Amino acid sequence: MEITRKNFKESLTTVYEAIEEADFLAIDGEFSGISDGPPVCTLTNGLDTPEERYQKLRKHSMDFLLFQFGLCTFKHHHAEAKYIMKSFNFYVFPKPFNRTSPDIKFVCQSSSIDFLASQGFDFNKVFRDGVPYLNREEERQLREQYEEKLSQANGAGTPSFISPNTAKGPVVVPEEHKVFIDKVVDRVEDLLKNESKEAIALDPCTGFQRKLIYQTLNWRYPKGIHVETLETEKKDRYIVISRADEEERKRREQQKQAKEQVRSQERVSAALWEELNDAVGFSRIIHAISKSAKLVVGHNMLLDIMHTIHQFYCPLPEELYDFKEVTLSVFPRILDTKLMASTQPFKEIINNTSLADLEKRLKESPFHPPVVESAEGFPRYDTAAEQLHEAGYDAYITGLCFISMANYLGSFLTPPKLRVSSRSKIVEPFFNKLFLMRVMDIPYVNLQGPDLQPKRENVLHVSFPKEWKTSDLYQLFSAFGNILVSWIDDTSAFVTLTQPDQVKIAVNTSRYAESYRIQTYAEYVEKKQNSTHAKRKWVEDGWKEVETKRLKTQYTTYASQESFNNAVHRLAPVLGKRSMSPIQEEAGTDELEEGQIIDSSSDHLTEDSSEAGFGNDVVEFCTKKPQKAKKLKKGQKAGKSSVQLFEVPDTW
Repeated sequence: MEITRKNFKESLTTVYEAIEEADFLAIDGEFSGISDGPPVCTLTNGLDTPEERYQKLRKHSMDFLLFQFGLCTFKHHHAEAKYIMKSFNFYVFPKPFNRTSPDIKFVCQSSSIDFLASQGFDFNKVFRDGVPYLNREEERQLREQYEEKLSQANGAGTPSFISPNTAKGPVVVPEEHKVFIDKVVDRVEDLLKNESKEAIALDPCTGFQRKLIYQTLNWRYPKGIHVETLETEKKDRYIVISRADEEERKRREQQKQAKEQVRSQERVSAALWEELNDAVGFSRIIHAISKSAKLVVGHNMLLDIMHTIHQFYCPLPEELYDFKEVTLSVFPRILDTKLMASTQPFKEIINNTSLADLEKRLKESPFHPPVVESAEGFPRYDTAAEQLHEAGYDAYITGLCFISMANYLGSFLTPPKLRVSSRSKIVEPFFNKLFLMRVMDIPYVNLQGPDLQPKRENVLHVSFPKEWKTSDLYQLFSAFGNILVSWIDDTSAFVTLTQPDQVKIAVNTSRYAESYRIQTYAEYVEKKQNSTHAKRKWVEDGWKEVETKRLKTQYTTYASQESFNNAVHRLAPVLGKRSMSPIQEEAGTDELEEGQIIDSSSDHLTEDSSEAGFGNDVVEFCTKKPQKAKKLKKGQKAGKSSVQLFEVPDTW
């Protein structure tokens, strides 16, 4: 289902219901570019640490725009053993909605735009009809503005139907309305003469006629009657005239004014909050996904998550550990299918983990493609047509890949299970880890704990003149055999040697060199950490010095160390975090029962064994593969005792 600004409001309920009923969600994004500076090969250095990769992407990728967001919800139908899918393709664009709203500036990368255009991407739907959005801080600021407007409106309500107490002179009634006004006057005269009557109701009439009635009666009857306008159920307005002495008339006029003021405030309030919701726009979808706490599945989704948080939640924090905390507060459970396909037990039977190739491979043995149908009223995707790089379609096949791989894990259980739920413990080891592209020995960013810290004992850091090229590095290390060069910038690179015992020799060769310097990877990391620590300390000390001066000026007598620290703490930027309620685990017929244990003599995986997660060095995934899987792998050596989910280094 395509969703633009034109049908966003009317589609909200449908999207909310789809999210609420889903077993899991799949997402994907399309961007206006990837890197605003260095080429992708430099942006994705093979020896990046997770912190370095995060900093590169934060610096060079966040000025691009996520302008298409794909969301696909999957709900399993137990009776018919199939999944029901609902796909949504959102076009997103930060269109300013008034003069005070943020006027977002973003950049485009020509290669990315050209590629999307070649895939049939409709840019008109983005720029003309894209759904607007605000992040949390922008929403807070706008909400405060509207609350201020509402506060001002509360004291400025002007009743619509309050008549003047006196008139300066006779009212000039147009000729065509004289008969109508004379009849009204006659009825008022009759009311005043007949004491048994308390009030009369006139027939509904036009606004101009009501004005003439008010003016005429206020001039002719300054005392003794009260005139009020009411509405029928069909919203037709009519006038009621009743007996009232001066005191009663004033009391009724005050009541009428109070009612009109309340109505006016309600109208202003409704209009303002509707405008606020329109401005928040697509961010309401992200809030709904976050509130649901459902598993969110993506493919190679680090950039998708970074852009989603940056655009719709808050600016990305400077430090990786803060990013991890924010990410988990927004998306408590994330699974990256590229990471899943790149690890055991999949890596030996899946050669290519790009999304299109992965989807095709998972249709073949030993995998079993799931039965997935589109819900009524939703478009049906045909994987044979390959609508790649439409965010909704990419989210759809990402969901298919997850289902196929999760179900394959069920074959390692005793007894085997044909279907594995997204809530099953057997998939938990893959949760909250984001795949790192082209990093040799750190496959993922661990959102729930410390990242891997490989020793890299055979890696050297080399600094050299800007004029040097790769060939110069090969010549410098020609005596050490094959090397791998990973450029950092114009004047530095990592050089990986074949043998770790050659590192010391290589470092010694540069001891007296003037044009270049070689140091071990450990020395490089230590100096970088010391530099970062010194810089951070300098910034903090600078803030402390400023705050100390301010406090001494204002509170010379009472400036204690405790209040000083509190003041500094208030100066520090605070990133708002949202507490998440515990995930409600639903027990279903499709899931393993709590505490299910596999017979130890079978050498198969127990579902409880995954509780160790990836927090330990390795996870013993299985000790014996199913017989049918063995037959499919020709030349596989029998008796392989242990397969690890990740081949992780010894040092974390």
